[in-house]
Amino acid sequence: MKLKDHKLGVAIHGAGSVAQAHVASWIKNPYAEIVSVSSRHHESAQRLAEQFDLKATLHESLDQVLADERVDIVDLTGPNHVHAEQGIAAAEAGRHLLIEKPMALSPGENRALRDAVAKAGVKSVVSFVLRWNPLFANLKSLLAAGTLGDLFYVEVDYWHGIDACYSGWEWAHTRTTGGSTMLLAGCHAVDALRWLTGDEVAQVSAMSNNTKGLYEYDANVVATVKFQGGAIGKTSTLLDCEMPYSFNIDLAGTEGTLRDNRLWSPKLLPGQRDWATLPTIMPDSGDVHHHPFDAEIDHLVDCIRNNRQSHCSVADAYHTHQVCLAIDRSIAAGGALVEVSSV
Repeated sequence: MKLKDHKLGVAIHGAGSVAQAHVASWIKNPYAEIVSVSSRHHESAQRLAEQFDLKATLHESLDQVLADERVDIVDLTGPNHVHAEQGIAAAEAGRHLLIEKPMALSPGENRALRDAVAKAGVKSVVSFVLRWNPLFANLKSLLAAGTLGDLFYVEVDYWHGIDACYSGWEWAHTRTTGGSTMLLAGCHAVDALRWLTGDEVAQVSAMSNNTKGLYEYDANVVATVKFQGGAIGKTSTLLDCEMPYSFNIDLAGTEGTLRDNRLWSPKLLPGQRDWATLPTIMPDSGDVHHHPFDAEIDHLVDCIRNNRQSHCSVADAYHTHQVCLAIDRSIAAGGALVEVSSV
């Protein structure tokens, strides 16, 4: 690994719209330099390099990327079904990882990637980028201060109509390459459940439907959850909805309640007569260029330079994916109660 005062070499593997947002953030970090761009299609990699005037090598395969000694970090943004395989290869080659969600589509992939990263000892971030959204930072601070007391109910919903206009539709709508509604998109809501509560989901029960028939899997999912600490909750993902993008958050505690950016807290605000609104940036757009990738990428670089693991590492994201996969198993079993394995 390069010395701390040298720039880290970054390889962008995948050249879609998410990769564009990643590149826009990477080039702002003073401790990193994009040295490689690659994709399934050489033309798209070339366009991405030209779009940002990158002086990077255009590699033809991940094998070539991993053979490039300048590469310290591999940024994986390809279709869902290649994330685990590519992440394992990068970890085994000793490269740090930024990997788009979902990082795996099956329990076996989930465990294999987790174990490969742990064995290699590399740093990693799985792109649950909303953890760096300013509303999330506000909510975490209020919860840490005990503003709501003890949480007993948590609800997070991801409602975003996604159809053939989506740039990744070719692979996203199929079970083999997209996975499921929860893995494709709902994992953001599941991760928010875990991140905001600081607790792990113990049990789930889920149902689904498919109103438009656009997906090979059911596009609309609702799941009830119970946490290890006793709190209960709900998460839903609607891909068939006809409405603007919405990421709904409800947190109910023994001494107060938060609904998105609205706070009810007699403890903090004596004499409160109406909801208090937090004037902050909301997670209110599905546009990847709206997401706080600057902060996410700065965080990964800081973890590498200071030799510490991320709160959003592959090891942590393993648990988010275990919940998503348990929800899918419950749907397949007609809504049966499913235990979430944490091992």
